[in-house]
Amino acid sequence: MTEENTPEKEGAVTGLGAVTGLGSANAAAVSGTGTSAQWLARYQDSLMGVFGSPQRVLVRGAGAVVWDADGKEYLDLLGGIAVNALGHAHPFVSSVVASQLSTLGHVSNFFTSPTQIALAERLLDLSHAPEGSKVFFANSGTEANEAAFKLARAHGGMQRPTILALEGGFHGRTMGALAMTAKAAYREPFEPMPAGVRHIPFNDIAALREAVDNTVAALVIEPIQGEAGVRPLSVEYLQAARELTREHGVLLILDEVQTGVGRTGCWFVGLNAGITPDAMTLAKGLGGGFPIGAIVTFGPGPSELLSAGQHGTTFGGNPVATAAALATLHVLESQNILANVRAVSEVFRQGLTNIKEVTEVRAYGLLIGFDLAEPVAAGVVQAGLEAGFIVNAPGPNTVRLAPPLNLTPEQAGSFISALPALIATAVAAHKLEKSS
Repeated sequence: MTEENTPEKEGAVTGLGAVTGLGSANAAAVSGTGTSAQWLARYQDSLMGVFGSPQRVLVRGAGAVVWDADGKEYLDLLGGIAVNALGHAHPFVSSVVASQLSTLGHVSNFFTSPTQIALAERLLDLSHAPEGSKVFFANSGTEANEAAFKLARAHGGMQRPTILALEGGFHGRTMGALAMTAKAAYREPFEPMPAGVRHIPFNDIAALREAVDNTVAALVIEPIQGEAGVRPLSVEYLQAARELTREHGVLLILDEVQTGVGRTGCWFVGLNAGITPDAMTLAKGLGGGFPIGAIVTFGPGPSELLSAGQHGTTFGGNPVATAAALATLHVLESQNILANVRAVSEVFRQGLTNIKEVTEVRAYGLLIGFDLAEPVAAGVVQAGLEAGFIVNAPGPNTVRLAPPLNLTPEQAGSFISALPALIATAVAAHKLEKSS
C-alpha cells in the first residue's frame, strides 16, 4: 500500500537529499522535508506528550550549528543536554559509525566484538582503574545508574538496606534511578518507589557524617549537579564522602553521566579531585551523540558483585555504539579538545561575569550555569530561540549551557554579545505578564 503524495507531507527544506522506495511520508521523514507547522501537527497526533510541545523541529546539524524545518539557523549551546561532545555530524565519528554499521551492527551479548573490548580497555585506562576493575555497557545514563542501584543492592543485601543520595540530585527516570532522584514531582506519580533510598542535604558534611553508618549500602552522588542548576560538591565534601564510605564499608558511586568524558575540561571530575570511587557511571557525551552508557567498577570487590545472569541488556555495548564512543574519545584526545574546553569556559566565565543582570556564574569547563537577578530564565530560553540560540533553564532564575566541547571562542562570544538583549526581552515579557 502506497501513500498519497499529499501537500501536508511535503516541504521546502531537504536535510539528507532524495530518498526513494520508502513512500512519500517516510521519504520526507528521512530527508527532513516539511515545514515546522506540518511536523508539529503530526507530532501531536502520534507521540506521547511526555516532553510537552517541542520547541522546534530540527532537521540538520553541522558542528555547533543546527537548522530547523523552516531553514532557520541556531547556535546549539545545549548539545542535546551535554550529549553532542563534538557537535553534529562530526566527519570522523560519522565515518566510523557508518563503517561499523556496514560491517557489523548488532550481535547480542551472547557474543562480544573488538570495539566493545577496546572501549572497555580505554575507559579503564582513562580512569586509572586498578587491577581487577571492570566495565558494563548500557544504552543511557539512567540504565547505567540502574546498574549502579543493583550493584548497591548486591553489596548491601538485607543487612544494609539503605542507599543514600543527595537533595537536588538527578539520576534518571527508570524506577531504581528515579528512586535516587530527589525531585518529588518526578517520583510521586509513580510511587511506591523501590524502598531504602534516603536523600540527605547537599554539600553538608555534618549531615553526611550522621547518615553514613553500617546500615548503608551505597552513597550515590553527582560531583556537579547539572539538573539542579550546575551546583558543585566541594572537594572537602568529596573527600569526606570517600573517607566515611571506606570507614563503614559503604560503596561510593559517582554519577558522572553529565560531567564525565571531558565535559568539565578534565576526563572525570571525581578522579581529577583525587577521589577514586567504587563505581562511576557514564553516558551522554561518551558516544558523541550515539546512545551509550557505562558503569566502571574499581577493583575486584565491586567488580565481582554482579555475576552471570544477574544483570544484562540487549543493546548495551553493541559494535556501533562502542565504535562511536571510541571515535569520540580519539578525537577528544588527538585534537586536544579538553584544552579547548578550558579556554572557551574562561571566555564564558569572563563574559557572563561582566553582564550586570547576571548575579552568579558557575562554569566548570563547558557545563555552565548562571543566575539572573529576576526569574526570567524561561523567557531567556524563548528569546534565545527567536534570536538563534539554544539554551536551557533548569530553574526560574538559572540558565544552563552544555555546548559541544569543540565550540569556538567566537561562537561563545556571539552568545555573550547577544545575552543582554535576550535578558531585556525576557524581563519586558515578564513585566507585561505580571501586569496583565
